[in-house]
Amino acid sequence: MRLKGVRRSRNIEDRRRSGVRGGTAGIGGVGLLVVLAIGYFAGIDVTPLLQGLPQEQSGPRDLTAAEELAADFSAGVLGTTEAVWSEVFPNQLNMEYNPPVLVLFAGQTASPCGNASGATGPFYCPADEKAYLDTEFFATLSEQLGAGGDFAAAYVIAHEVAHHVQNELGILGEVNQARQAAGQTEANALTVRLELQADCLSGVWASKVDGLLEPGDLKEALNAARRIGDDYLQRRAGRVPQPHTFTHGTSDQRERWFATGYKSGQVRDCDTFGARNL
Repeated sequence: MRLKGVRRSRNIEDRRRSGVRGGTAGIGGVGLLVVLAIGYFAGIDVTPLLQGLPQEQSGPRDLTAAEELAADFSAGVLGTTEAVWSEVFPNQLNMEYNPPVLVLFAGQTASPCGNASGATGPFYCPADEKAYLDTEFFATLSEQLGAGGDFAAAYVIAHEVAHHVQNELGILGEVNQARQAAGQTEANALTVRLELQADCLSGVWASKVDGLLEPGDLKEALNAARRIGDDYLQRRAGRVPQPHTFTHGTSDQRERWFATGYKSGQVRDCDTFGARNL
């Protein structure tokens, strides 16, 4: 992805100096299932999910050159989302877009939606309208999940921003209310539709930054979508896929909905809640 000359977003809250890396322990078993298994937190304390996962100690720290580059990359990608959605909202939705803040953290952080570890992957918290990202997750995505490339990393950021788009449109609130009144299986099914819509909205963003793409970029994003499908992650963790437990959708579904948004470029085509077949 060509980000040279692209405006860097200033909506960045950098908390990384307050955390200390605890090494590069791999994520396996339960940890792998938690990675990107939750794209947004709605008032959920995620502390129980973190038990048994690698933990880091808090304290002042200096940032490495790689971390500085990751922050610059993230600010550039966030800048493209701001440009895209600031155009799409008035043109397609007759609304004004208010961008989110991206919180960069190292190891662990707290949010109004609960505490989180870098091992849980990026997430969006509607309570403070912020997306949270430990940039070390880019390495996890590439080295452990087999989804390398800068556009795969950009897709991760775009997906969390897509949850903010859903929040701006009132979708997150409606789905969370419906989930609270539903049984677990139905609640999971609603979350799958929410996450697939975020994938589609990420595709809409990708269609608008097509001029910044390099050969192979789109393939990287599609591969990333496949590598974080519920069925793939459950098999990767040595389990037989259990559809009733899915919260994000299968690899095929995630790839297909991202491609739908990319080909269309229209928010209206991302109505996963009205779709009969996902």
